[in-house]
Amino acid sequence: MEPLRGAALLLLLCAAACAQNDCVCQKNKRVTDCALVNGVCQCSSIGSGVIVNCDTLTSKCLLMKAEVKSTKSGRREKPKDAFEDTDGLYDPECENNGVFKAKQCNGTTCWCVNTAGVRRTDKHDTDLKCNQLVRTTWIIIEIKHTERETPLNPESLKKFFKETIARRYLLNGRYITNVMYENPYITIDLKQNSSDKSAGEVDIADVAYYFEKDVKGDSIFLNDRLNVSIDNEVVPIEKTVVYYVDEIAPEFSMKSLTPGVIAVIVIVIVAIVAGIVVLVLTRRKKGKYVKAEVKEMNEMHRGLNA
Repeated sequence: MEPLRGAALLLLLCAAACAQNDCVCQKNKRVTDCALVNGVCQCSSIGSGVIVNCDTLTSKCLLMKAEVKSTKSGRREKPKDAFEDTDGLYDPECENNGVFKAKQCNGTTCWCVNTAGVRRTDKHDTDLKCNQLVRTTWIIIEIKHTERETPLNPESLKKFFKETIARRYLLNGRYITNVMYENPYITIDLKQNSSDKSAGEVDIADVAYYFEKDVKGDSIFLNDRLNVSIDNEVVPIEKTVVYYVDEIAPEFSMKSLTPGVIAVIVIVIVAIVAGIVVLVLTRRKKGKYVKAEVKEMNEMHRGLNA
């Protein structure tokens, strides 16, 4: 009987020890195998297996990889003939420290990205060279709230977003350079040069990704949704767009322009060509008229001489 009691006690102690080592990653729900290591909750990121620190934000590259992995293995699996918008969510290649590799590929198609993982060149074959990972130094987040009878209080709005971004996403307030309100648009500027960023500080690209997911209702946080509330009033968000400014200008050719821009250029070119054609035809007609007038005058002159 005593051996049985000893075994049961040993099992209880092991269970207690395991329970003490278990933890929950509040800042990232796309992880597995979480454990406390020196008082810090560390987990394995889905899709890459990279160990992440749950006391801070997970890099955007690892988050995107985890989301793609979940999409491919979950009930949202697409038919074999379906295709994805690779300029949005794609399965990225990440460095060991979680940052994007400068060159990203989808099969035999490759392109260069910035530190936010956003394509900054045209798409090429696998011979493409991306010499460096260009840093995104300025991120502009544009939010549009739903229509309302009265505009929001600009000062209250500015205070809410500055405090929320600093507290929720652990971003140093000095990187939140501007919050502007032009009813119904809210514009948030995040600026962070590589020389300004200290070791261990979160990156503005990761903050923008977390924030965009939050306002679109697909929070990365575990059981911690963001409510945009200004002066104790919940403000529904209708649309969110994120713009990226790199320290080196992107390298896009004509073929990467949007259909709208291309249409405008085509219209301008057609108008110029049409103008040239009209001018040439007008000059030709004028020339013929002058020639006919000279011919008639010569005939009249000959008649008088006769």
